Order: sequence, then C-alpha cells, then structure tokens
Amino acid sequence: MKAPDFEYQRPATLAQALAALADADLDAMPLAGGQSLMPMMNFRVANPGRLVDLADLADLRGITRNGATIRIGAMTRYAELAASADVREALPLIAMALPHIAHDAIRNRGTIGGSLALADPAAEMPAIALALGATFEVAGQGGVRRIAADDFFQGYYDTALEQGELIVAIHLPVATPDHAFGFHELTQRHGDYALAGVAIARKGPDHRIAFFGVADRPLRITALEKAISAGTPVQDALTHLADVDWTGDLKASSATRQRLAGVALGRAIGGMRP
Repeated sequence: MKAPDFEYQRPATLAQALAALADADLDAMPLAGGQSLMPMMNFRVANPGRLVDLADLADLRGITRNGATIRIGAMTRYAELAASADVREALPLIAMALPHIAHDAIRNRGTIGGSLALADPAAEMPAIALALGATFEVAGQGGVRRIAADDFFQGYYDTALEQGELIVAIHLPVATPDHAFGFHELTQRHGDYALAGVAIARKGPDHRIAFFGVADRPLRITALEKAISAGTPVQDALTHLADVDWTGDLKASSATRQRLAGVALGRAIGGMRP
C-alpha cells in the first residue's frame, strides 16, 4: 500500500516546526527518522494531514555532557549514540542495548526522540529511559516543560505529549561508581521486537527495573523492585509478577509473557555490570 495524501513541510527552525504542528485541524505529525511512521502511513495506521520534517533542525541533535547529566538531542540517531564515547562511558545501559535495537539500516536513520515519542511498548528505548529515570525536555508554542519518564508513557502509543508538542531533548544521569546495569530481551529473531525484555539500573542496593514488550507501556513493578533491592532471591521475587496484566497476542499468551519476563529478569540480573 501507499501512504495517503498529505501536506509536507520542512521547517528551518524549531519555532517554525512548532507553528506547523500546532494546526490540530490537519492532524499534523512530526517526521524524525521515519522508521516507524512511514510504514504506519503505508498501512494507513497513521493518516496525518501534514507531515513536518525535522531533518533541518540541527539544534535537536547532539550529545552534551554537563557534570552529572547528559543531554541528548531528540533527533540524535541510534548510530550516533553507538559512536559516542560519552554514551559508552556515562550511559552504559544504552550502550548495552543498542546492538539489540532492530538492524543497521534502522539504527542509521532512527532517532532516540522518535522512539520515545512513538512509545511502542515493545521498543527498547522507552524502557531504558524509564530504568534510568530520564527527564524529557518538551517544547510547544506555550513554552518548554520537563516530563519525568515515570509520567510520560500512558498506554499503547500514548504519551503525556500534548497536541503540537515535541520532545527536543532527553536528560539522563551519568553513571557513577556505585551504579550497575543489566539488559536482556527475548525475541524470535535478532532485531525483532521483544516478546519480553527488561532494562535495569541499580544504584547501591536500589533497583529501577523496566520491562518492555509485555504490557501496554514500559512497566515498573514497585513491589518487585523493593524485593530485589532488599536482597530477595530473584526466583522468590517473581511472585510479584502475578500482580500485572500481561499482554497476550498471537505470538505469546499473557501467561507466556509473564514467564518470559521472569526469564529476562533473571538473565539481566545475572549479567549486570558497571
């Protein structure tokens, strides 16, 4: 299938982009890497009246380290993250996960902000942002605001972004010597969306554990985190998985997803490293 007709704009500034996106009557949508949006348009899952291409907005790219925080521009591509020494040294969880995100062609075009704004529950980056306690810098015609990752993901492809708003940057804490990280996902084939996966950030005894591919959004289970942080063996802590409404579909039943989430958790914890 081919995409439906749409109006195309390629603004030169963020202000122009926000003005173009503000027209609710046209259901304007931003185009970042396009690795998800274009197929969705071809299948008529998405039908924007206006497509606003962000490719010329250089201010939305780049990786800046500032003390205890790293700021990543929303239009920064996965390949640029993989090539960054700052990401490898200060954000090891992202470095661990990048080889599992799709394939080279996707990573060469796909952007971190595009993935987070799409909020696909089976994607790696939303769960990583949740595990790391990221903060999203969001701009609209009404100004700039910050949204914590814990408050951002609200359901299937649903976020706290309002009409006309864009993620312009992601702020992430730099890893310290008392941090450790774990990541594992289970897929049918390498590069596929995960049937179940988990991203873990531990600081001292405290764990932030974010599952993906198992529910309508990246998911933290507070009781599970508290149990693991208190030193409860993983197999005993898995009882807390029963409290979740796990997704079931043609690839895996809800019971299977619960089981796979437990397997991913055990492997991620077993492979944790600084």
